[in-house]
Amino acid sequence: MFSEERLSRDTCTLSREGESLEVFEAIKGRRSIRKYTQEPVPEDLVLKILDAGRWAPSASNRQPWSFIVLRDKEVRRKVAEATTYGKFLSNAPLGIAVVIDPQGSNHPVEDGAIATQNMLLATHALGLGTCWIGCYNSTYEERVKEILEIPKNRRVLSIISIGYPAESPTKTRKELREIVFTNKYGS
Repeated sequence: MFSEERLSRDTCTLSREGESLEVFEAIKGRRSIRKYTQEPVPEDLVLKILDAGRWAPSASNRQPWSFIVLRDKEVRRKVAEATTYGKFLSNAPLGIAVVIDPQGSNHPVEDGAIATQNMLLATHALGLGTCWIGCYNSTYEERVKEILEIPKNRRVLSIISIGYPAESPTKTRKELREIVFTNKYGS
């Protein structure tokens, strides 16, 4: 039996060089942010975010990803206009496109998703906001590839909008008893 009470007692703290991060606090606190201030994201933070993506695990350690940093406002505007649900990217001070090599791994989509999630959590831990804009297999993936001049043999998995949050959304989650089963579905 899974106990919510037990989960609230357990914490996992990582510490290094005098810094500590409550892992579960970061996971539970991160929200999709679609409104940003216009304050620029410092270069050292951008490098930390990219490094978090780089350190994601991947099948056979193949690392089938590349990252395109979207600094130019006009580029972000064009990409935002191409998307269905990512119009807010044009108002973010920064974006990152996660590009995968479909032949670079046995699980390139999963590998790219882990890299994306690492960057989302790192960004939150740095006090910034993000939103994952799905692109893979979308009606606009080819248009985004054209805008960003991505080779035909690569795929755009996701686009991450990044900036200092200008909103504080709150969401809840289903209870574990609603979604966790033992040994077979429904039991």
